[in-house]
Amino acid sequence: VQLQASGGGLVQAGDSLRLSCTASGRSASNYAMGWFRQAPENERLFVAAIGWAGVSKVHGDSVQGRFTISKNKANNTVYLEMNSLKTEDTAVYYCAAAQTMTDMTARRISYWGQGTQVTVSS
Repeated sequence: VQLQASGGGLVQAGDSLRLSCTASGRSASNYAMGWFRQAPENERLFVAAIGWAGVSKVHGDSVQGRFTISKNKANNTVYLEMNSLKTEDTAVYYCAAAQTMTDMTARRISYWGQGTQVTVSS
């Protein structure tokens, strides 16, 4: 499975940004997908995840109410809509695929995409 992420950039606090991640390869549509983020000198932290069918969704506490994960099953693309961005949201965001939603932890991810930088200025 290959994951291609895009959509990062430099924005101001309070702005919105949307990340995209397209999964391709054998059985790619069967994986739960999600996003993690990693700030400099910090560990990679969970942001949000969505089940293979696009029904089950989980958002991390720090982004609850501001970020929304969704999935377009037709092209196997997952989106992360980020609203009301804060400076503390600055990080490299990584797309991830896991066997199940339960496996959506940094140590149990099956596939990682390349990171995309999100920088929020004050």
